[in-house]
Amino acid sequence: MSEDRRVAVETGNGVATIALDSPHNRNALSDQLVRELRQALAGAAADDSVRTIVLTHTGGTFCAGADLSEAPAASADPVRARGEQLTDLLEAIVLVGKPVIGRIDGHVRAGGLGLVAACDLVVAGPRTTFALTEARLGLAASVISLTVLPRLNDRAASELFLTGDTFDAARAESIGLITRAVDDCAEVDAVVDGFVRSFAACSPQGLRESKALVNHALAAGITADRDRVIDQSSRLFASQEAAEGVRAFLEKRPPRWAAPAS
Repeated sequence: MSEDRRVAVETGNGVATIALDSPHNRNALSDQLVRELRQALAGAAADDSVRTIVLTHTGGTFCAGADLSEAPAASADPVRARGEQLTDLLEAIVLVGKPVIGRIDGHVRAGGLGLVAACDLVVAGPRTTFALTEARLGLAASVISLTVLPRLNDRAASELFLTGDTFDAARAESIGLITRAVDDCAEVDAVVDGFVRSFAACSPQGLRESKALVNHALAAGITADRDRVIDQSSRLFASQEAAEGVRAFLEKRPPRWAAPAS
């Protein structure tokens, strides 16, 4: 395996463990990481020995969202291409014919919440925090809304999308973003292993068809709304406000359009 890889994969005992493994940039969604994650999912889907996929991470951050420091890929419309790439990744998690468990014990920001929401089950440890920070950059959680919004109640969605405030795993469980918040780091794997054992008692066909049943509306929404949210994302990334927001983020300063703190 290349030392430059961004995703690590281990397979054994019916489980494919796929880890975001780019801690130098907090597992940001670079072009390479997204591409390798799609490849890992496809490999797990094709492996008849795999009953369950566990999506996890190395380092203290599960995923920091888009890699804002990465130069756009060569494309006629690189911003739109990145939106399409992320949409395809979320759809791949939703549609893969095996249950995907998110195993998280670290920070999740912006686009990372889209990955979390695409998983079938999610177990989060006490070091986990979440935030939809896009509005603070002059952006919106456009593409990841395809998976995040169906998981949340309307009031929670309004609060979290509009404020960008940070919340913990207990809050995430209470609003439907994750399945189980675990208070003890040592118990995270035990809870995940319990789900894995449950899946091992089910037939591959039963798992595949049950997942398709419960994800039908989620998958249909991705198909119906993908162009709308990709268009919005492209428009916002091309705006002057977002350019200033991203520059300010990279320079670790408040953006010029931010109102002074009271």
